[in-house]
Amino acid sequence: MCGIVAAVAERNIVPLLIDGLRRLEYRGYDSAGIAFIDEANQLQRIRSAGKVQALADRIDSERPGHLGLAHTRWATHGGPTEHNAHPHTASERLALVHNGIIENEQAIRKQLIEHGATFTSETDTEAIVHLIDHLLAQGQSMLDCLVEVQQQLQGSYAIAVLDQQHPDTIWGLRKGSPLVVGVGVGEHFLASDAAALVPLTQQMMYLQEGDIVAIRRDQAALYDQQGKPIERTIQRSNLDPESSERGHYRHFMLKEIHEQPAVISATLDGCLNGTRILPSLPAELLSQVRAIHILACGTSYHAGLTAKYWIESLAGIPVSVEVASEFRNRRPAVPEHTLMLAISQSGETADTLAALELASELNYLATIGLCNVPESALTRACDHALMTRAGLEVGVASTKAFTTQLTVLLLFTAALAQAQDKPKSRIAEVLDALGQVAQQTREVLALEDQIEALAYRLADKQHALFLGRGAEYPIALEGALKLKEVSYIHAEGYAAGELKHGPLALVDESLPVVVTASSNELLKKLESNLREVQARGGQLIVFADRAVTLDSNDDMHVMHLPLNHSIASPIVQVVPLQLLAYHVGVIRGTDVDQPRNLAKSVTVE
Repeated sequence: MCGIVAAVAERNIVPLLIDGLRRLEYRGYDSAGIAFIDEANQLQRIRSAGKVQALADRIDSERPGHLGLAHTRWATHGGPTEHNAHPHTASERLALVHNGIIENEQAIRKQLIEHGATFTSETDTEAIVHLIDHLLAQGQSMLDCLVEVQQQLQGSYAIAVLDQQHPDTIWGLRKGSPLVVGVGVGEHFLASDAAALVPLTQQMMYLQEGDIVAIRRDQAALYDQQGKPIERTIQRSNLDPESSERGHYRHFMLKEIHEQPAVISATLDGCLNGTRILPSLPAELLSQVRAIHILACGTSYHAGLTAKYWIESLAGIPVSVEVASEFRNRRPAVPEHTLMLAISQSGETADTLAALELASELNYLATIGLCNVPESALTRACDHALMTRAGLEVGVASTKAFTTQLTVLLLFTAALAQAQDKPKSRIAEVLDALGQVAQQTREVLALEDQIEALAYRLADKQHALFLGRGAEYPIALEGALKLKEVSYIHAEGYAAGELKHGPLALVDESLPVVVTASSNELLKKLESNLREVQARGGQLIVFADRAVTLDSNDDMHVMHLPLNHSIASPIVQVVPLQLLAYHVGVIRGTDVDQPRNLAKSVTVE
């Protein structure tokens, strides 16, 4: 959600900034802008509503710069217009970009207008640049200004600002929203996401809460929130520069769906050490757990719901799964020896981090973060971290991040059961099932042409229903979410047993109903639900494992997956739903990689 890129270098940084913005397009945005100091020491600003390419088309390639910053904006305060696009300026000397939300913006704006400031946008960001301008006019240094800014602003933010009167330095400030420094040779960079910088450098410094940084060609100087010098460790990023390229795939979403066998295998390799499952988690801690609270949002929430079925059935421990935005707005009861597990693909999800902050005030046994980004705020905030190895996920609609989350959560279930002295045979069963997931996923992906043909059954519809029972219910929720996200078809996921409690009223010949079916103890009940749909003219699409004895007929298409039912089946069952959603979106002509109104990393509340 929004993207920042800034650079100070001997070479022309304008094309570097534009390329960085393109690498951040996956985060979601609706306008873009750039500001830089040109060779005549003049501040240049170009902004545009729409895509980065529209901005690039407006830039004069004959006017280079050696210091500048750029931004992609996802509208919060004010519409997606050029005058609301970042960077925002003040006194013809300052240019500033900002991720996050300033909660007391109205009060600051009113105060600054009284001091003579003129505002030209509806954004909260413009209040920051005018505040800095006001403080500079009082004779403060930029460092002193940013210390003062932290004291006055309420909310979460990452800021990059340049001053035309000091054309050798860009300043950055991080509070609640990520900001990373890229360290080069004779050049330094700032970005909201390391993905923007990996083609330029893989040497990174991750700013912590309250950090202030001044980047110049030859150094990056860091200060704490009181303005005192500090140091941060330079780390090598593990991101592959080619991970932000589509290769031969038409879309990133399709590429990432097809990467799932490899990243599931990589995740398993990273979580197993001989006979030890998740060696980063102390067995002594897991043996003390008597209850678990899971916090997450969106797709990560569906991963948590799936884990609830696994943990309760295998480890015998009660699990509560909470939408993070709801958890943070109430005072939950925390039984003794309760473990908190927070799930976020980016590790920067604002609601999850805020809920985790509340959790720190409660009596949890420990907190564990499940994340795909080792250097994220989530991993730093938790007592322990579990890492997926999905690599960079560019498509806004999560695919490989979800299946790797499920992989780690099933391993976590096994580790928990092991620490709780559950039968070794059940734990071995889990590990054996997980060992087959990558190959089963490859075999499902080989059915893509057939799934694409099925997509035409949904492409002209306005509504769809997804059903599942047991651990397949969260998979139905995820399938419905994927279809909503990338095709803009209204879709709902339901527990199949709830069909008669309302959703059946919607079923007629115009409503496609998508079902996952496993050859387990719930199959007969599910078959009854299918007959209820058929009796009302509903059109069924059923993805079944190879042992399910259902056949296609006029109102039901059954696709048998190359899959034997196991505890790990939900990881594979979601793959055809991902492909179905993708191809429906393509047929309908939507932007499947960057769906309207959505952002990859939801870093504001």
